[in-house]
Amino acid sequence: MRTALEHLGRGYVAAGAERLLVIPGPVDAILETDLGDVVQVRAPRVGGGYRLIVEPWRVTDVLEQWRPTSVEWSDKLTLLPVAWWAGRNDVRSVLLSHERLGDMFAMRTGFDTTSKVSIGLLNRLLVRSFDTLVVTSRYAEGEFRTVADSAGCPVERVPLGVDLETFRPAVGRAGGGQELRLVHAGRLSREKSPHLAVATAVELHRRGVPVRLDVYGDGPHRDELEEIAAGSPVHFHGYVDGRATLRDRLAAADISLSVCPGETFGLAVLEALACGTPVVTADRGGARELVTDACGAWAAPEAGALADAVVGLAARPQARVRRAARLRAETFTWSSTVDRMLAIHAGDRAGVLSA
Repeated sequence: MRTALEHLGRGYVAAGAERLLVIPGPVDAILETDLGDVVQVRAPRVGGGYRLIVEPWRVTDVLEQWRPTSVEWSDKLTLLPVAWWAGRNDVRSVLLSHERLGDMFAMRTGFDTTSKVSIGLLNRLLVRSFDTLVVTSRYAEGEFRTVADSAGCPVERVPLGVDLETFRPAVGRAGGGQELRLVHAGRLSREKSPHLAVATAVELHRRGVPVRLDVYGDGPHRDELEEIAAGSPVHFHGYVDGRATLRDRLAAADISLSVCPGETFGLAVLEALACGTPVVTADRGGARELVTDACGAWAAPEAGALADAVVGLAARPQARVRRAARLRAETFTWSSTVDRMLAIHAGDRAGVLSA
């Protein structure tokens, strides 16, 4: 979401909107930036290192001061009172849903049936609280379509974009070596399924496939992942500082593993494709909608099935697949995303945006 917020913010400001960004942080603070004021609201740290605003009146106090005409946010759990404030004050409310709560909780806890009834009730409340609900994929839309239609809440599907200038194929890339070079980039937390990517590389190594997996990113489950990978050619590099550095490492790989079955979109998929690197993903979830048979492959979210997909993809003509990967990424631009979001915010009016 951090990447999406940055690109949306730049697009909003470039279009002439006045933007305010409200974020959780360790202390209250206000920062003036070229993309508008950033207000940091004191919030506690919760599982996985995230911060969560648990005092919604602190946000409404900020909005009372800045007086926006349209508000956009992605928190579904603790900021519902802000939506009710917006309704009382004739402020347009837009929920940008970046996760399916049922899948997120299931992947974090390991239990498929976690709080399904409670999540269903929450979704019914959400569609009755917002003017418009925005999702990024058909997979994400499936969580809301029935309850939103019954409540008369518009659901708009707006794919995100990718920075095509930064993420691009490497010039003079060497390929065709004996070792199959895999890459996984993302936060090492359970809801992102890095365990599945590592297990896939371990399975390929067990089969005798000459393989190397480079893992870029950090998170609370790194120790577990290193145990899974013990004795296999899996290399953990930690957080990568700088998008250009990440680009170079994605572009150097033969195949990117983005295998989370609960991803509602998958910016990591688009960034790899933009670098000309084909992707293996799970056969369900939002990431699957980004990958075509010309630029990647998919399989059931199991190490054995994904290993089969990797082997099949690696056997295809790589120059053709890599060209197709870049062409696929070029259909997802941030300018299109920004234009769609501005139209949703405007409705019958235009004004200050708060995200």
